[in-house]
Amino acid sequence: MNIVECRDVKKIYRQGKVEVHALRGINLSIQKGGFVALAGPSGSGKTTMLNIIGGLDYADSGSITLDGNIINEMSQSKLANLRLHNIGFVFQAYNLIPVLSALENVEFVMLLQGVPAAERRERATAILEDVGLKDAYSRRPAELSGGQQQRVAVARAIVSNPLIVLADEPTANLDSKTGEGLMEMMREMNEKKNVTFIFSTHDQMVMDYARRLVHIRDGLVADDQNQE
Repeated sequence: MNIVECRDVKKIYRQGKVEVHALRGINLSIQKGGFVALAGPSGSGKTTMLNIIGGLDYADSGSITLDGNIINEMSQSKLANLRLHNIGFVFQAYNLIPVLSALENVEFVMLLQGVPAAERRERATAILEDVGLKDAYSRRPAELSGGQQQRVAVARAIVSNPLIVLADEPTANLDSKTGEGLMEMMREMNEKKNVTFIFSTHDQMVMDYARRLVHIRDGLVADDQNQE
């Protein structure tokens, strides 16, 4: 079963009178439970593709379907609800809330979802333990290393059991050992919970961990290979 279907997706950014063709007609299907890397150099279109799949950006033309929903035809309110309940995001810059503790950051999405306080605390505590941050519940982001912050971001993304997790350059700010530990953790989550992961990356280590590697070049799929 395909959880993502992209058909002839195009995106043009305009910088003054200059048009930048970020996506030139992407066709891509991703099965539920996939562990997929969108790879390519800076400017290839991989992050744009990730943002469009997640409803953070709109395509100029083409069709993007997520779990049966044609997201480029949805209203802003319906799209926001879809993101809240079905998509976990891991951003390159972490995007943690500075004034909240690690535990409170992980709870935040569940707070927006209306999950009761006791259940929020139980689930957030368990997931932080799963990602190796049992002793960091009360620390704020500034008191955590980059690797720890990224683990909090991953915990926040998966704690609400989304259908899909989208991770933009998840290892970009991490040393190789920390990055490898993060990928091991996400692959374990993928295997145990059958959560679909899609990464954008130019990190060879992330490409090696992916079960499917999709190379994007000049806004088109240049190569698509299974690595299992």
